[in-house]
Amino acid sequence: MILAAIDIGTNAARLLIAKVERNKGHIVLQKLAYYRVPLRLGEDVFEKGKISSKKALHFQQTIQAFQLLAATHAVSKLRAVATSAMREASNGKKIAKQIFQQTGVEIEIISGDEEAQLIFNSFDLLQLQKQQQFVVLDVGGGSTEISIFEHGQKVAARSFELGTIRILKGKIKADIWTDFEAWIRKNVRLDEAHVVFGTGGNINRALKMSDTSTNDTLQLAVLQKLHAALLPLSIEERCNQFKLKPDRADVIVPALQIYITALEVLGQDRLVVPKIGLSDGVIYQLFLENTPV
Repeated sequence: MILAAIDIGTNAARLLIAKVERNKGHIVLQKLAYYRVPLRLGEDVFEKGKISSKKALHFQQTIQAFQLLAATHAVSKLRAVATSAMREASNGKKIAKQIFQQTGVEIEIISGDEEAQLIFNSFDLLQLQKQQQFVVLDVGGGSTEISIFEHGQKVAARSFELGTIRILKGKIKADIWTDFEAWIRKNVRLDEAHVVFGTGGNINRALKMSDTSTNDTLQLAVLQKLHAALLPLSIEERCNQFKLKPDRADVIVPALQIYITALEVLGQDRLVVPKIGLSDGVIYQLFLENTPV
């Protein structure tokens, strides 16, 4: 079965097309195509509270392009979800309705809790040992979702208004970092080891930038070194020295700070980057809903 997911984030919109099937009792997802457009909806939303007409037109054109790409791959089911920026935009529902009328693609504006759950659902594709204790940390442009699992059960989860574009725009609450750290200390058994998973485009890029990463794992010291190297540089310098695109060069620094802060509070010295995320979770859920058990 060929399925597609559109993830409309605060920083970018993404289209993932994948072939999904069962193999020896396991669900296997083979990625066929991936497209990313730096819409930057958060630039409008966090400054003006709504999406501008210019941005809305770019948004519509992006969805139309994604729809055509999905059709060329003979996709049988497509689901489009929108997260933090669309949740907060005063005209988010209106624009979603307009895009549906113009393209036929229904955009679901999902809650932070559902976003976190979809991301975690994708972890079934990794066939993890359920008895493990782990933390899932997803950093986006508008929010950070963190979920805590003990012995295969979710024991706590929260969506924080702590995202990369929100930080760059100076639109975070004064006590957000304190709340973030306090929540972790309250909900995680810090005297016990946890595997920490990091998802999101920025941590995937950091993994590619690191020469010392092994087995999809980034050491805390490597993240700290990379953050320190990037921080004093201009956007142009980051692009030139680290071969980053402009829309990645600015957001990667606050993203690294969020991952580093979480690891330091957790008392863990490494982060596993599984290279999966919301789009994978959406496709995984689509497959479960459209195939017999």
